[in-house]
Amino acid sequence: MTAVTRPPAVPDEPAADAGAAETRRSARSGVAGLLGAATSGLFGFVLAVVITRGYGTTGAGAFFAAIGVVTVATAVCTLGAETGLMWALPRRRLGAGGDAARVLPVALIPPLLAAILVAGAGVLVADALAPRLLRGSGASGDALLTVSFAAVPVVVAMTLLLAALRCVRPIRAYVGVQFLLLPIARPVLVGAAALVGAGLLAGMTGWLVPAGLALLVCLILVAGPLGLGRGATLTPVRSDWSTFWRFALPRAASAAIDAGSMWVGVLLTSVLAGPADAGVFGAVGRYVLAGQLAMQGLRVAVSPQLSRLLGRGERSAAAAVHRQLTSWGLVLSWPVYLLLAVFASAFLHLFGPEFTAGVPAMTVLALAMLVNTGVGNVQSLLLMGGRSGLHLVATVAGLTVTVSLGLWLIPRYGATGAAVAWAAGIATENLTAAGFARSVVRESLFDAAMVRAAAATGAGVGLACAVGVVAGGRGLPGLAVALAVLLAGCVGMLTLPRVRAGIRGTMRQIRGGGQAAAAADPAPASTRGR
Repeated sequence: MTAVTRPPAVPDEPAADAGAAETRRSARSGVAGLLGAATSGLFGFVLAVVITRGYGTTGAGAFFAAIGVVTVATAVCTLGAETGLMWALPRRRLGAGGDAARVLPVALIPPLLAAILVAGAGVLVADALAPRLLRGSGASGDALLTVSFAAVPVVVAMTLLLAALRCVRPIRAYVGVQFLLLPIARPVLVGAAALVGAGLLAGMTGWLVPAGLALLVCLILVAGPLGLGRGATLTPVRSDWSTFWRFALPRAASAAIDAGSMWVGVLLTSVLAGPADAGVFGAVGRYVLAGQLAMQGLRVAVSPQLSRLLGRGERSAAAAVHRQLTSWGLVLSWPVYLLLAVFASAFLHLFGPEFTAGVPAMTVLALAMLVNTGVGNVQSLLLMGGRSGLHLVATVAGLTVTVSLGLWLIPRYGATGAAVAWAAGIATENLTAAGFARSVVRESLFDAAMVRAAAATGAGVGLACAVGVVAGGRGLPGLAVALAVLLAGCVGMLTLPRVRAGIRGTMRQIRGGGQAAAAADPAPASTRGR
């Protein structure tokens, strides 16, 4: 890669200054990701309510199973290329004279060919699969599965271009498509289909149409920075193929497992226990995944930054970014999961009284997610450090535990058995990945600030939950009391000088530090702002 001339840096700049600049950058990106994830979580919940209220437990089970088919097929067909783009593009030069555009054919052609093959095969066997996978969908089952498979190439292309968008545009562009356009359009279109009584096929079509729109938006947004149509070459050299796919292929399997972790449970439950249990488990899973959106927002915000740091060998700065964002994730995610665990009945009642059968499943999964968020985005450290093989080992370990326990527990315990199996898989994968990440980065991934954040969050939310249960039980009244106590506690904490000082420091990270960040950032001007 051609060297880029840049102004001389300040002599003997302390490494701490570079680390501080990177944490400032991560703070700004992290806040944007969190705001987008919060919006996505809200509308994801609205979508779950629309599906469960509009189609009932059996219809919702078929609907969630169809979404699972698209999600798992997409994850398999992308072949890990979306993570490959997140890893490769920050290390290349943008613009008409750069070499970043050469990665697009390498990353797009094999996944799209795989998606076309899977879609064609799926359409051919849809009538045979529908009675098993989509029980409860009635006569529309064949058409529902056919549409789901036919949409896979579009969703694969959208997924890959979203990854490219995150690397070549400021994060607000990615947030606008991934966290605003898709989650807002889907409940609107699915809700419209449910209101007019158009059935499951029309509802699923409403869920798929925004993916096509997002694909077009992404294509427009990535063309400019990559220099497409302005002389940028799209002809890769041989080393482009070998370098990219050496990283991406081990990620292919782990990506399918990651994206399909919940949907594997939905499909197993649908087959082994029936569509009603699958609908309950799918509803529970929507809450669990919504609580994870804070970590997802932080991950997509800083993954290109981690790739750049680890590519330059700056492991200390990468570990500092990880520790900071893990602390944020603890404070934001643990309250959600503790409330879900204690007041599962109240949350599930919002979907309808028949969904309260999922209370044990919700409690088990919410507690398991404390482990997931507690170790932070260790998977991103592995992947952005180029160790996709180790990440695959961790995800295979988690999947093996999930499927093995699921085959044993789901026929006997339904949605609760599926939840126990998935919880065990979550803990296995995350603890394994954390051990691998520590050995790769060779820096501490935990510090005293994280321990304090975990202890304070657990104690504060636990106290609020206890008050809520004593005052109003585990239903909606108790949840309302717990939320009121939490709100009062948060307002009270704002009066503490130490808390106010911490907030001011974070805001300075988000707003300022421009000169220091520029001095510490050796990336070319054409790649900044990603």
